[in-house]
Amino acid sequence: MLHWIYSVAFISTHLSWLLHRTYLTYLGKQQKNNNMEKILIVDDNPAILDALSLLLEIHNYTVVTASTPFEAIQAVQYQRISLVIQDMNFTADTTSGEEGKALFYDLRDINPLLPIILITAWTELATAVELVKAGAADYLPKPWDDTKLLTCINNLLELGKAKQQNETFARHQQEREDSIKTANLVGLIYKSTAMEHIVNLAIQVAKSDISVLITGPNGSGKERIAQIIQANSLLADHPFITVNAGALPNELIEAELFGAEAGAYTGITKQRIGRFEAADGGTLFLDEIGNLPLSGQMKLLRILQTGEFERLGSTQTRKVNVRVISATNEDLTHAIKAGHFREDLYYRLNVIELNLPSLADRPDDILALVAHFLPHRSVSLSTEKALLAHPWPGNVRELENACKRAAVLKPTGTIELADFGLNVDTTKATSIKSEPTKHDIELAMREHQGVIAKVARHFGLSRQALYRRLDKFKIDY
Repeated sequence: MLHWIYSVAFISTHLSWLLHRTYLTYLGKQQKNNNMEKILIVDDNPAILDALSLLLEIHNYTVVTASTPFEAIQAVQYQRISLVIQDMNFTADTTSGEEGKALFYDLRDINPLLPIILITAWTELATAVELVKAGAADYLPKPWDDTKLLTCINNLLELGKAKQQNETFARHQQEREDSIKTANLVGLIYKSTAMEHIVNLAIQVAKSDISVLITGPNGSGKERIAQIIQANSLLADHPFITVNAGALPNELIEAELFGAEAGAYTGITKQRIGRFEAADGGTLFLDEIGNLPLSGQMKLLRILQTGEFERLGSTQTRKVNVRVISATNEDLTHAIKAGHFREDLYYRLNVIELNLPSLADRPDDILALVAHFLPHRSVSLSTEKALLAHPWPGNVRELENACKRAAVLKPTGTIELADFGLNVDTTKATSIKSEPTKHDIELAMREHQGVIAKVARHFGLSRQALYRRLDKFKIDY
């Protein structure tokens, strides 16, 4: 009886509201529905279903309705429902809320992350509190407030999107980390996010057969990245041939790349196999490709397009299947404008570009590399700061050579700056901040909003060095 009385009162209260909304409904349906979210409304009262459906459809939500718990469970099991609005009583003259409570737990069993809004006139407050503690998103009484309900729905859906994005990002991040853990990094040492990004891309493109162009300054590790691509590719057990195009005399480039027959030029007395032929079925790494003369570029373009070539002094056309990875420290786009490099060859080589930053642009790698090149050795704090301040024009190669020198000149004890033999800018080195106190670090953390990389740069420290001090001072991060 109470249920019937409530229904009549509810319909009377909302009758004018329904009429007022009819025209708005028509307008709303003319708009493109940009919401992919599907909302399930569960109520045994058709008037309630109509009123809520109208309200949500006007605001461009897709609505699914169910009048029984069974229908609701079926909908959640077989459709992509983003949010549920459910009544708590589904049988006439029932006000205990036990039916809604059972439905709530059934829906949570199907999808523990599904937002559920409870909406009813009769449920005891204790039951509502219990379900909210169990994970219900909200509890609203009938008759509901439209604005409050819409705000609640919007907030829950936005929160769900944010959670999904975070979970997707975390999953992809974990996949990348797992991929790196199982990958063959051929001894590459790095700590910076910049190099992590490069390594991720190298591992990702390794499984394909596309051409890769590796750019970056001399000594930054381009050949090591090429080795990582080869080591993690389907051609890992096939030939990996390296050619330094910049070190070849112009008159020998063709013979070096494509081979030569005996007597093809002065001084050659026997047949010579070229690098492409030697790399057949595997990978050819062309280092310093920007130094290749135009005549060599033309012949390189042909073999990349067709796989065909002739040895120097031969008319027999040969065919190979070779993956090409190239590298350069030059800006090839400028070389193209200057007429020194073929544009069509550039696009053949540069299907994917991996650009390595200089060592100075990834300071987190500096001390990690020092620890690798000088294992079981200690370096003074002032020396660490000076090493971080050094511009490293020769990049990783310069750092490796400096570490070799230090190991020879200081075989025991703490290594100081002078042992590295670097031409350090003393003005810049002495301008580095002194050892920060706990107060200094806390101020910097607030100033830079807890961004570790920025705080580390503020003090002239690596991130690892900063983490050690955060742990030492028990500063949360």
